[in-house]
Amino acid sequence: MLPVSILYLDEALVAIDKPAGMIVHPGRDEEGPEWIAMKRVRDMLCQQVYPVHRLDRPTSGVLLFALTPESCVRIQQSFERRQVEKTYLAVAEGTSPLQWTCEKPLQRTPSEPAQPSKTDFERLAVIAEGFNASVPDLSLSLLKASPYTGRYHQIRRHLVEAGHPIIGDFRYAGAEHSMKLGDALGTGTRMLLQAKSLILPHPVTGESLEITAPADADFLRCFPALEEELRPVS
Repeated sequence: MLPVSILYLDEALVAIDKPAGMIVHPGRDEEGPEWIAMKRVRDMLCQQVYPVHRLDRPTSGVLLFALTPESCVRIQQSFERRQVEKTYLAVAEGTSPLQWTCEKPLQRTPSEPAQPSKTDFERLAVIAEGFNASVPDLSLSLLKASPYTGRYHQIRRHLVEAGHPIIGDFRYAGAEHSMKLGDALGTGTRMLLQAKSLILPHPVTGESLEITAPADADFLRCFPALEEELRPVS
């Protein structure tokens, strides 16, 4: 069973470090309870929890639940009013620009209208070609992504648009290609996208609350020299 670590807990909310491969709440497909974050947290705390946002199944990192209906409404309002600052880390193919912004509109399905979308990107580190004998032309960029909107697969699709797909993104980079890179890097079928931190007003006190996920082992596998930089500031 995948371990689930609690990052923050008080009377109003709980935040966990969601493992990659775990879904947030029950969906249409039948899943064992060990793969559903909401059920795992409910059982850990022995009380009802309320999901206030979501992460894609292959994305790891900070996932927030409210512990009361009142807190749930207030946190969801903070997301809707864009009062929540979200920061992600991604390991992407290629040597990206140092900084750029993608504002390509996105649609969830071809039949739906495209919606405005915006993500800021910053390159934190790069590994040049030649570091991996299995894929000698591969270079890697460690990116910080700051989405201003929350469209479907926004960061993943904006990085594909930029020509720097996330390592392990089977959906957008292709299964065969992703498997090849996962084998070469030792990260397997894992997609290297982490919800690193959330900054939001506390639903009860209104004070600014920052919750940060610890360093991800597969990110350190790709960028071992950055262990201290990838850990939360205490």
